[in-house]
Amino acid sequence: MLSVMSAPRGPTFRELVVQALSSVEHGYDLLSPKFDHTGYRTPASVLDSVTGALRGLGPFDSGLDVCCGTGAGMGVLRQVCRERITGVDFSAGMLAEGRARTPVVPDAPRTVWVRADVRALPFGPVFDLAVSFGAFGHFLPRELPGLFAQIHSVLRPGGRFAFPIGAPARPGSRQYWELLAFDTAMRVRNAVWRPCFVMYYRTFRLVEVREELVRAGFEVELRALEDLGRRADGSPRCRLVVATRPV
Repeated sequence: MLSVMSAPRGPTFRELVVQALSSVEHGYDLLSPKFDHTGYRTPASVLDSVTGALRGLGPFDSGLDVCCGTGAGMGVLRQVCRERITGVDFSAGMLAEGRARTPVVPDAPRTVWVRADVRALPFGPVFDLAVSFGAFGHFLPRELPGLFAQIHSVLRPGGRFAFPIGAPARPGSRQYWELLAFDTAMRVRNAVWRPCFVMYYRTFRLVEVREELVRAGFEVELRALEDLGRRADGSPRCRLVVATRPV
């Protein structure tokens, strides 16, 4: 969390406070001009690792970035999709930044930005691949079945939904206490202030997520992202969840 405030071109402490006291949508509208200079943006190392893993599963014709924000995941899709890529988010500010920063690349797939709530996606089954990066903390556990059902519904048979998930912080570690403190502060904030700002780091657990994906009709496999390293016990620091809509 400290990296969010320490980035030279990132938001000031006051700006972060104003964002935190807003709704999720308005908060991200406010943050959008400086979002890419915060620690909230998915690191390039993770994006590159996922791109490499998806290359081994593709190529794909059309791709969807779920909760695309300013478009970090769109850069991944641009490298593994041939025809069309779509970013969907409910923040107009984040989408505007994404559009403005879309590079002009010869022979790149057609790029579309759509403002919508991902819990009610405005698409039919037209995508071969869906990805998402760093967005799941904005959904309460009870919302995951509906979210996964929506993503399942917009994939063609054989289509894949892929996203990275990091290993949980070790109990007692500095990261463990930082994440616990952040989630506790957000729960207190949401208990005493409206509108709510849903953003939790410890509610998206692999075991439960895998179960919900299976219930939504996916076949699920896990792939270690080896270039991101392993922990002392030999377990991967990060895995790619690959959920496939059966043919």
